[in-house]
Amino acid sequence: MYPPRLRHAALIIAILSSFMTPFMGSSINLALPAIAKEFKIDAVILTWIPTAYLLASAVCLVPFGRLADLYGRKKVFVFGIVAFSLSSLLCALATSAFQLILFRILQGIGSAMIFATGLAILTSVFPPHERGKVLGISVAAVYTGLSLGPVLGGLMTQHFTWRSVFLVVLPLGIAILVLVLWSLKEEWAEAKGEAFDLRGSLIYGIGLTSFICGVSLLPSQESLGLLILGAAALCAFVMWERRTKSPVFPVDLFTANRVFAFSSLAAFINYSATFAITFLLSLYLQHIKGLGPRDAGLILISQPVVMAACSPVAGWLSDKIEPRIVATAGMLLTTMGLVPFIFLDQGSSIPFLLTGLVILGVGFALFSSPNTNAVMGSVEKKFYGLASGAVGTMRLLGMMISMGTATVVFALFIGRVEINEA
Repeated sequence: MYPPRLRHAALIIAILSSFMTPFMGSSINLALPAIAKEFKIDAVILTWIPTAYLLASAVCLVPFGRLADLYGRKKVFVFGIVAFSLSSLLCALATSAFQLILFRILQGIGSAMIFATGLAILTSVFPPHERGKVLGISVAAVYTGLSLGPVLGGLMTQHFTWRSVFLVVLPLGIAILVLVLWSLKEEWAEAKGEAFDLRGSLIYGIGLTSFICGVSLLPSQESLGLLILGAAALCAFVMWERRTKSPVFPVDLFTANRVFAFSSLAAFINYSATFAITFLLSLYLQHIKGLGPRDAGLILISQPVVMAACSPVAGWLSDKIEPRIVATAGMLLTTMGLVPFIFLDQGSSIPFLLTGLVILGVGFALFSSPNTNAVMGSVEKKFYGLASGAVGTMRLLGMMISMGTATVVFALFIGRVEINEA
């Protein structure tokens, strides 16, 4: 049992880091039209600004989770905070869309280090009977970041420039770094002494990158080759992991651990179905309804506000009730929340749109922290970093599929048309 001071410090650090990265993600969605206008880019290229970040995060989460278990979760977390903060500064200084996408990749790598370790550290220092509660608080911080992101992102984009969205996270990154170095004297590396599977990590990275890029390039001819390469590399990765002595990702976690496997799959499905909604609604509200970034942000804030309010309760419930029951109820509500968007058109009212967002918010809150609690509680301590990375990978892979689907829709029905203000 760790002393209360260390546990409280770990929780505060987890809250701040859990707030920072989603704040960036949600605020940049409101800045996308302004970025498109300044760099004169079309909708297909524009989607790569969030997509590049998500792809880099998805590729790096599992390897960094394994590295954290081997060499220390605090070390990897510190490197992640530094990389994320530095890349945010570089994004603010970007002079072209290419540079911005490149720096977003670096930002995604930093985010992967943070997510692969922050959750694992939190799980390491709190006992199982309190895990759901603290995970719920951490998830509430995520959704608070998602809530404030559209508001502050819209305001900063409208009154300053989109570059201010990247600059605003720098003080927070520095504060987190100081807190970690000052208050976390412990290190967690339960798998210390085992080897790191570099070859498996490279095969995994090639496979995942190729597959996601192939999905994003649909329906072009280039996509088929990338999809085939991605599928072949991922199959080779599974075969390699089965026979290597120290795998980067033990395949047995999926084949022999049903709780881990089905909870991870549920997270993938949930995010695949919902993530692109904020991106699409941002463009819908600003270019179809003619709203400014600030007003669009105030509407989009409703979903994460509900998530932030309900997540601590959902986490607490998962300590008292079987987590999968709470998570299943959340997924059912999320499905119901998607229904109103099927009928969205130019004449749809704002209350109609808000109804769907609120239902989605409650559903996501009931799903997220109980699902994470189930995953982290299903593995040994030496796999906490890896499990945390796997949770993040399923989430980000679902986000990538969602954004890839949005890209395909743009390519098929809109084409490479430059985005202009309504």
